[in-house]
Amino acid sequence: MDLIIHPNYLPSTSHFLLMVNSKKLVFEINDHYLKQTFRNRTYIYGANGKLLLSIPVIHSQKNRKFLKDVKISYNQDWLSQHWKSLEISYRSSPFFEFFEDKLICLYNKKEKYLVDFNLKSINILFEMLQIDLEYDFTNSYEENYSSISDYRINPENFNSNEIKIDRYTQVFQSKHGFINNLSVLDLIFNEGPNAINFLKTN
Repeated sequence: MDLIIHPNYLPSTSHFLLMVNSKKLVFEINDHYLKQTFRNRTYIYGANGKLLLSIPVIHSQKNRKFLKDVKISYNQDWLSQHWKSLEISYRSSPFFEFFEDKLICLYNKKEKYLVDFNLKSINILFEMLQIDLEYDFTNSYEENYSSISDYRINPENFNSNEIKIDRYTQVFQSKHGFINNLSVLDLIFNEGPNAINFLKTN
């Protein structure tokens, strides 16, 4: 299917499943940025259960910004905090060390814009999964599309039986059970090269 979707930070498994199985992938970058969405956040599996990683952004009090214009705030050292959280959560997973060098590159450079950082995270995930997925960007905002599947919504809204991958073994599953629809990183660190088989539907 042809797909339009947001370039989120370390996207969820349902979000990534849609991207992997699209024939044409278009990233929406020209709509208004919304707070409390997955544009700047993701969930991983921490020792105490579901753990939120959120990128602080610079908010404008006057005008609503387009997603492509949203800048990242570095008033706090969130890059180190996110990396430390990922290390603590997945150091004992089967494939963390295998992918560690690829992922740490994400946290070694400060990107000015949120979209650039998110795209960098997505490209690293593509590389981890060894898939060559091309994509385009919107040139302007359109409210409705008739010839393309529109998933410009919060991924939690389509965390359903319709878009759900098979269960796999998670690091802290014995403590908190299986948690669905975390960042696709959770799947990759636990399943390694086999992760792509959980995402491909055809």
